[in-house]
Amino acid sequence: VQLQASGGGLVQAGGSLRLSCAASGIIFSNNYMGWYRQAPGKQRELVATITSNGSANYANSVMGRFTISRDNAKDTVYLQMNSLEAEDTAVYYCNALTSYSGTYYPKYGWGQGTLVTVSS
Repeated sequence: VQLQASGGGLVQAGGSLRLSCAASGIIFSNNYMGWYRQAPGKQRELVATITSNGSANYANSVMGRFTISRDNAKDTVYLQMNSLEAEDTAVYYCNALTSYSGTYYPKYGWGQGTLVTVSS
């Protein structure tokens, strides 16, 4: 399984970025997918999820600013990030999701993340 995130970079506060994550080695269309992020000194957190048929959910911290989407033909999940804030600075990762007792967990090991740095 490979999960390759890309699209990060340095952006000013208020700006936008679009992240991509290409998956291989899995039946992508069957999997719920999620975007996680890990800020310096903090635990990794799940910020957006998308079901296999495209229903999305978001953490409160990114609601209304981030949009997750997927292209099953390309085995790729995206994260459109608008109105970026300094607090969004983190390494962003994608993963397939499994759920237990109503909680999502990462299904596979972590691939290469992509660094997003928001300057204030």
